[in-house]
Amino acid sequence: MKHFARAALACAAALACPARANDQVAGLADLTLEQLSNIVVSSVSRHEQPLLRTPASVYVITAEDIRRSGATSIPEALRLAPNLHVARVADPTQYAISARGANNAAANKLLTMIDGRTIYTPFFSGTWWDAQDLMLEDVDRIEVISGPGSTEWGANAVNGVINVITKRAADTQGALISAGAGNTTQSGGFRYGGALEDGAYRVYGKTLRRESTRLASGASSHDGGDITTSGFRADWGGHGDGFTLQGDAYSAGYDLTPQGRNLSGANLLARWNRRLDGGGALQVQAYYDYTDRDHVSLLTDRLDTFDIEAIHTLAPLGRHRVQWGGGIRRSHDDSSIPVGTAVFLPNVALLTRNNVFVQDEIALRPDVSLTLGAKVESNNYTKPEGLPTARIGWAVAPGHFLWAAASRAVRAPTRLEKDLYAPVNPPFTIFAGGPNYRSEVSKDYEIGYRSQPTSALSYSATLFYQRLESLRTQVLTPAGAVFTNDAQGRTHGIEAWGSWRLRPWWQLSAGITHMTKSVSINPGVVNLLTPDALSGNDPNGWVTFRSSMDLGANLELDVMARHVNALPSPSVPAYTALDARLGWKVRRDAQISLTLQNLTDPGHPEFGLPATRPEVPRSVFVSVRLTTN
Repeated sequence: MKHFARAALACAAALACPARANDQVAGLADLTLEQLSNIVVSSVSRHEQPLLRTPASVYVITAEDIRRSGATSIPEALRLAPNLHVARVADPTQYAISARGANNAAANKLLTMIDGRTIYTPFFSGTWWDAQDLMLEDVDRIEVISGPGSTEWGANAVNGVINVITKRAADTQGALISAGAGNTTQSGGFRYGGALEDGAYRVYGKTLRRESTRLASGASSHDGGDITTSGFRADWGGHGDGFTLQGDAYSAGYDLTPQGRNLSGANLLARWNRRLDGGGALQVQAYYDYTDRDHVSLLTDRLDTFDIEAIHTLAPLGRHRVQWGGGIRRSHDDSSIPVGTAVFLPNVALLTRNNVFVQDEIALRPDVSLTLGAKVESNNYTKPEGLPTARIGWAVAPGHFLWAAASRAVRAPTRLEKDLYAPVNPPFTIFAGGPNYRSEVSKDYEIGYRSQPTSALSYSATLFYQRLESLRTQVLTPAGAVFTNDAQGRTHGIEAWGSWRLRPWWQLSAGITHMTKSVSINPGVVNLLTPDALSGNDPNGWVTFRSSMDLGANLELDVMARHVNALPSPSVPAYTALDARLGWKVRRDAQISLTLQNLTDPGHPEFGLPATRPEVPRSVFVSVRLTTN
């Protein structure tokens, strides 16, 4: 395909051949204290470090968690993370997903990545979830960080970071065929992996169909559709010296009434790792990403993005472990509104983002470490932003870790806030862009405790406080309505989770999040935005519970319950959902599963206005998976 060809040329020009891929992780509650100490996460400090001694609020969704949940998409798998609020909105492929508040259909303070490739759109700084689909069997783990990660990942990593990490090609050898069908979803996929000289590869293809949702009245929303995805990954080399090349392409269509929605895109990523003499390391990563969205009669957006970054880890300097590096991103965005009521000026823009960063991990004592980091990032719309952080961790005792952090993060302006004008010709009496709009700022303070006191019990708890400044508002001026930064807010709360293995065959997991937030407008300012658009529509808490049982050698029973408190504006009632999955391993290479969702009611809303929001229905899904080695 032409987009793959363009991507290949771009990455080949930047790099020459690996990447340290991440090892497959089993269910964390299955591990002993010693094994848990060896589990690593890589999204907190831009290098692998033990989960048990990571100074951040991070939850790991493992490949085994995803398989046993019966999830058929990334957003559904993200419901497993107790530090995320996940709500379906608008249609069966659109979700509001956020951590620590500010959630809505265009949530813009949560950074999402796949293997380190950023998938948020500079159009509104959020994620188009309807365009994100993977072979879930290829996912190694999903690292979900609640709290800022801007020093490591840049602007927009304000309330959290999601990094979907796929398996090395060597871990997906042989053939896999999967198929599933139910009253709301049908899917099918294949994957084949083979050997290369000093490496391995895999290729895959899949399709996913979502049926139309229904309103509370029972009327169809006419919003069903399907997405087809294909891709590959190849890895050469070993743990510290290697090269990864991977790519995906997709095409999707959704039969929305009265306007349809058609999507397509492709990406190609190359990553090279090298060990250096003396204990240092170098990583260079480049990717090209193309997306094409057509919301019929509403919006078209075509985006080409090229990104390259390098990270250099210096050889150990006494008690110091120093990383530094930088990156360049160039995005060519062509946005237009076909109906002619509004316009982006300019409609074609070259968006740039450059950054440099440095981070020093200091071993104050064998059991105490201090991490100091800073990033400076520039973009088209604002002056360079400083993004500092400080984290300290104390291994109180074996299996017990206390940590604290302070950070500054920003959410940079987007085309939606700077370049939108209406009508299409001056005077712009309805919208007049945001000529003075600047970044929203978050100052965060956290303290947490993580422990696995026995091989059967583990838990984590975090207290957080967030001060928000220069929040987005919209005010009426003689030139029209313009975006400004005339609001501020506070968010504080607690998030906690834990796992307990009662018996070798029975594991329980639970999580709870509770938060309080407040937003105020500067004196004398009349804000035109709705409360949802101003500060998000968030519950003040939610609870999750999971039970996983092995009923003999070949049967699995998994039950998940979640309760989400009511949303304030627009009002959405609280709900409790109960899901169950029964899995049968017919033989070593054949599995059948039955997944039932939302058993507690025939349907419930999770987001949106009463007249237009869909009901999330009770559903059944039967799947079959066949493998060869």
